[in-house]
Amino acid sequence: MSQVLHPIEKQIIKSLKETKSSTPEKLAESTKLSIDQVRRGMEWLKLKGLADVKESDEFFYKLGKNGLDALENGLPERQCIPPFHNEQSISVTQLQKELTSNFGNCIGYAKQRGWIISDGNTFRLASTHPEPELPDEKLINFLGKQKISLKEIEKNLGKDTSDITLKSLNERPEYIIESKITRKIISLSDKAKEIDIDSSSDAIDVEADVRKIFVARTHPLKDTINEIREIFVTLGFSEILGDLSQSSFWNFDALFTPQDHPARELQDTFYIDGFFSKKIATPKQIQQVSKTHKKGWRYLWDINEARKMVLRTHTTCVTIKYLADNKPDEARVFSLGRVFRNEKVSYKHLVEFNQIEGIIVGKDTTLRDLMGIQREFYKRIGLDKVKFWPTFFPYTEPSLQSMVYNERLGKWVELFGMGIFRPEVTKPLGITKPVLAWGGGIERIAMLKYGVNDVREFYNNDLKWLRSVTKCQ
Repeated sequence: MSQVLHPIEKQIIKSLKETKSSTPEKLAESTKLSIDQVRRGMEWLKLKGLADVKESDEFFYKLGKNGLDALENGLPERQCIPPFHNEQSISVTQLQKELTSNFGNCIGYAKQRGWIISDGNTFRLASTHPEPELPDEKLINFLGKQKISLKEIEKNLGKDTSDITLKSLNERPEYIIESKITRKIISLSDKAKEIDIDSSSDAIDVEADVRKIFVARTHPLKDTINEIREIFVTLGFSEILGDLSQSSFWNFDALFTPQDHPARELQDTFYIDGFFSKKIATPKQIQQVSKTHKKGWRYLWDINEARKMVLRTHTTCVTIKYLADNKPDEARVFSLGRVFRNEKVSYKHLVEFNQIEGIIVGKDTTLRDLMGIQREFYKRIGLDKVKFWPTFFPYTEPSLQSMVYNERLGKWVELFGMGIFRPEVTKPLGITKPVLAWGGGIERIAMLKYGVNDVREFYNNDLKWLRSVTKCQ
C-alpha cells in the first residue's frame, strides 16, 4: 500500500531529496509554500517518521556601549600610555588630569596588564612594552558596528583565541552583547528517502493528528504575581500603589540611607538625568529626616541630593510614604510592582524585576507575628520547609532572612528579608507604633514554582516553554 501524503508533504520531500537538509525558511523559498504551511508539513512528516527535525543554535556578537567607545577611542589601558609622552614616569595628578573621568578604568586595566607600575605618588612605564594590537582590540576592530556570528569570529581569530577574547571582553561591563538564534534543521528519514512521490496517494489520512491550537493564556510570571496578590489580600492586607519614579528622599533618605552610601551611586541606581523633585515632602518631614541623618551619620545632609529623581530600587519607598502620610495606629498593607537596579544581568539578576513588600503596624506586634505571617504565605504558595536566619538590613533591627528548602536542588535558598523598622526610620516621620516590614523578589518565587534555573527564561518569549508550563503548580 502506497504512503498517504498531503500535497504539502510531497513538496517538502521533493525539495529535501535535492538538498538533503534545509531550514523552514529555505524550504518556503524552494517550495513556494508559506512558512506556516512548511512548519505544519514538517510536523506531519515528523509524526509519520518521515523526517528528522533538529534544533541548531547560532550565536551572534556585537559591541555594547563601552565596546563602541573602545572602538572609537581605544581600550582604557591603551589610553593610559600616550600621556607619558615618552617619559618613563609621570605624577598621579598629571596622569589624572590627562585621563579625566576615565582615570580609574585606565589605570586599573594598565596595571593588570603590567604596563605601568605605581610607587605611591607617581606612575612609571614598565619594561614590558604594550603589544601593538591586543586580541581584545583585534576582536573589537573586527566587530566594528556590525553583528557577527560566532562562526565568522572563529574563522577570523581562530577558535581558541576567540573563546578567550570573548570571555575577556564579556567580563568588562557593556563591552559586548551576545544574542542567540535557534534554527530548525529538517532532513528526510531513511524511510522517506525510499518513497516514490509520484505513486503516493493523496487520499485523506483519517488517522493524522489535527492541527494544534494553542489558546491564549497569561504568562507564568503574571500568574505568580496574581497568586501572591490574592494570598495577601485573603490574609487581610490591602494593596497600595506608587510611582515607578521616586525622589531620592523617599527612596533613600526616609529609610535612613546615608547620602554617601554605595547603593546611591550610579553603579547601583538609575538616576533620571535632569529631573529633580520640587516638593519632596512636608517641611516638617524634611526637617526631621535631616536632623536624624545629622545625628546618626554625623554629616551635613544635602537637600539637593534628596531631590534627585530615580527609578525606584525597591517598593519600600511606597509603604514608608504611606506610613508618613497616614500615620495609622494599625495597618496591614503591601505594595507589588517593578523595581530597577543597575546590575550586570546574569542567571539570577536582572536590571528590572518585580518585588513584593509589605508592613504590619500595631501596638503589640512582634517579630514572631511577622514570622507567622511569612510561614502562612509560604505554605499557601506551596513552600512548606521554611526557616529564619538572623541577618543585617540597613533600615530594620532586628532583621531576619527567610530560607526555604528547594527539593529539586536539595538545598536551602534565600527568599524574603524582614525585620522591624528602626526608630531612625519611623520617629522622624511621626510613626509611633512598631512597624514589621518584609520584602523580596517575585521572580525568585516563580523560579522555584516552575523549576527555572535562569531568571531570564521568564523574558525570553520562548513559546515552546510557555505553552508547556502547567497552569497550576
